[in-house]
Amino acid sequence: MSEGDGQQGVALTLDEVRSLARRVLRAAGLAGDHADAVAETMVAGERGGCASHGIYRLLVAANTIAKGKVVRDAVPVLTEPARALARVDGGGGFAQLAFETGKPVLVAKARACGIAALALNHVVHFAALWPEVEALAAEGLVALAFTPSHAWVAPAGGTRPVFGTNPIAFGWPRAAPNPPFVFDFATSMVARGEIELHRRAGRAVPEDWGIDAEGQPTTDPAAILDGAMRTFGGHKGSALAAMVELVAGPLIGDLTSVESIAADGGAGASPLGGELIVAIDPAGFLGDAVAEHLVRAESMFSAIEAQGARLPSSRRYAARARSLAEGVRIPEPLYADILALEASLTA
Repeated sequence: MSEGDGQQGVALTLDEVRSLARRVLRAAGLAGDHADAVAETMVAGERGGCASHGIYRLLVAANTIAKGKVVRDAVPVLTEPARALARVDGGGGFAQLAFETGKPVLVAKARACGIAALALNHVVHFAALWPEVEALAAEGLVALAFTPSHAWVAPAGGTRPVFGTNPIAFGWPRAAPNPPFVFDFATSMVARGEIELHRRAGRAVPEDWGIDAEGQPTTDPAAILDGAMRTFGGHKGSALAAMVELVAGPLIGDLTSVESIAADGGAGASPLGGELIVAIDPAGFLGDAVAEHLVRAESMFSAIEAQGARLPSSRRYAARARSLAEGVRIPEPLYADILALEASLTA
C-alpha cells in the first residue's frame, strides 16, 4: 500500500481492499461466510470503478450490523416451489450468500426448463445487482434482476417517497474475448450512494436529482437525503419503479419499499426485502441455432460501437482491467473513516 496526495487518495491493491473489507466485517460481528461474500461485492465495485458501490459500502454494512438490522450468522434455506422456480429464504442476512446458495439451482433449472426464476426472500440489500446478472451471463444465460429498497423516491408528480431506487439489471452472454453485455441502473435519477458521496465531499448535485422535505427542488445532497429522490424519465421511470415494487415485492411475498423503511424504524440501516432473478437459456428457444443468433446480436453491438457510442458496462470493464493491473485509489477521508471504524470495533 502507498499513499498519494489528497486528491489522488490512498492506493490499494484489490487484495488489500478485500482484506480490509473482511477484517472490518468480521470485527463488526459478521460470520465468516457472510463477510467473505459481502467483501467480494465491495471488491467488485472498486475493481469496476463504481465508487458508490465499492469500499464506501463498508460503512453502510457496518452501520446495518451495529443497528441490529441484519442477522449476522443467517443460514440461507433453499426450497423449490415448482419445476422452474427456486426460493432462498435469507433469514435476515445480507443478500450475497443467499444468491450464492440459489445460483447453482437457478442455472440448472434454466438449462432444464429453458427459463427459471429465483426469489431471494428476507434479505438485506446494500449493493448493485450487476454482479448477479454478470455471473449468470458468464454461465451462458440471459438474466434479469429486480429489487425494491427503502422508500426514498417520490413518484412522478408527487413529493413524498413511495418507491425505492428500485434497480433493474440485465445480462447477455457473449463469446470470448468479449465480456457479457450488462446494464444495471436505478429507476431513480441516480443511485442513493452517489448523493451520499456528494454529501461527504461537500459538493452540490444537479437540481433534477431530488427535492427537499418541503417538495422543493434543491442542489443540496443533505436536503435530498432528508426529502425525496426523483425517478429518471419522469412518468416512465416512475412506472418502471412501480413494476419493480410489484415483481420483487408482493409477487414473491416480500416487502415493498414503504414496508421496508417502516421495518427499519428510523435506524437508517440498509433495506430489508426480496429480489427476483430470472434466467433464460437461449438454447431453450433456439436449440442448435444458438450460435447463429448470438452472432446476430454481435452485429447489433458492432453497429452501436462503430458510430462511437458506448456499450453499457464498457467503462466498468475498462476500469476492471486497470485496477487488476494497478490497484485502486480510495479517497483519504473515506479511508480514514474506515480505519477509525476498524479501530473502534477492535478496541
